[in-house]
Amino acid sequence: MPIDAIREFLKLESAGGIVLIAAAALALVFSNVPGLDVVYGHFLDFPVEVRIGPLQLAKPLLLWINDGMMAIFFLLVGLELKREILEGEFSRPSQVVLPGLAAVAGIAAPGLIYAALNWGDAVAMRGWAIPTATDIAFALGVLALLGSRVPASLKLFLLAIAIIDDLGAIIIIAVFYTADLSMASLAAAGAAIAVLVLLNLWGVTRIAAYMVVGTFLWIAVLKSGVHATLAGVVLAFTIPLRAVDAEGHAPARHLEHSLHPWVAFMILPLFAFANAGIPFEGLSLSAVLEPVPAGIALGLFFGKQIAIFGTVWLAVKLRLGALSRDITWPMLWGMSLLCGIGFTMSLFIGSLAFTPGDPYFGIADRLGVITGTLASAIAGFLVLHFATRSRPG
Repeated sequence: MPIDAIREFLKLESAGGIVLIAAAALALVFSNVPGLDVVYGHFLDFPVEVRIGPLQLAKPLLLWINDGMMAIFFLLVGLELKREILEGEFSRPSQVVLPGLAAVAGIAAPGLIYAALNWGDAVAMRGWAIPTATDIAFALGVLALLGSRVPASLKLFLLAIAIIDDLGAIIIIAVFYTADLSMASLAAAGAAIAVLVLLNLWGVTRIAAYMVVGTFLWIAVLKSGVHATLAGVVLAFTIPLRAVDAEGHAPARHLEHSLHPWVAFMILPLFAFANAGIPFEGLSLSAVLEPVPAGIALGLFFGKQIAIFGTVWLAVKLRLGALSRDITWPMLWGMSLLCGIGFTMSLFIGSLAFTPGDPYFGIADRLGVITGTLASAIAGFLVLHFATRSRPG
């Protein structure tokens, strides 16, 4: 991956993370100020309907954001994964060992902490995956506050862990959060995938062709019982990366570059605004200590940092991999803390785990995510602030 592209990506993600934080704060304001809370509720419940002949999709705006716009986010994630596997850091197995081991441990440990606190409650156990995710935009946004004192190698290490973490989240959603399946819709989705693969094999480089078939794929997956956002990942892996169009652009790379600002500055902030609102009325400190929010918060804050830092330390001692010379152990600890920033992906998994009518829907899961994320962000920032004091700004 060219160094200029890496710098552009990190700059965009960092700026997007700051916008993401602002959108979350705005959601808390709207959900707690009298009058604005009513507007906020009407905004999320606003009905949106698309009808083409007998085909009808009618959902409140919240679900269009979570099922539709987040499919575009997952399309971008899929494009990033494909590029990294074919041409980037993940194309060299030796470069995958440390971040790969750290990411797997960082997924497993938070889930185990959550399960330990909620064992025996079947409904609560559906949320075991909520604290397993890392929000790359939010984490890079915190790193941006420290400026150039943070070595680029540390940012890239965080980026690698977060990308593998996203892959883990995709697998978890596909395996554990699939509802009752519709075989007819799955067959239609399979046909769409076959067409996408044929377009790739035939050397078609027009992005519009993939988008048309991809839209049909999204509708089929939406109706199948598999979560619709996974259609974005499948679509991404079929778009050519090495072929070039008439203008000399690789379609996958061009689409990734085009989608980045829309995802960073519109889709993710809108998702945060729609999902981060928690009414504080009636809440007390004891609410955070309930098993579901406590399991999420402790999983994000303790599970992530202990698993990632401990796994990297052990792997380096066993000579399974080596850290860059720019990265000190205190810096690695600070970065491990920032991996506990779950936010976007954690809120998204929470929306899959709990549905309206569940006792933990809407408040308990969001309270745990926001508590764990804020604790990880503040602690990670402070540790990195002191760990990088000797580096020039």
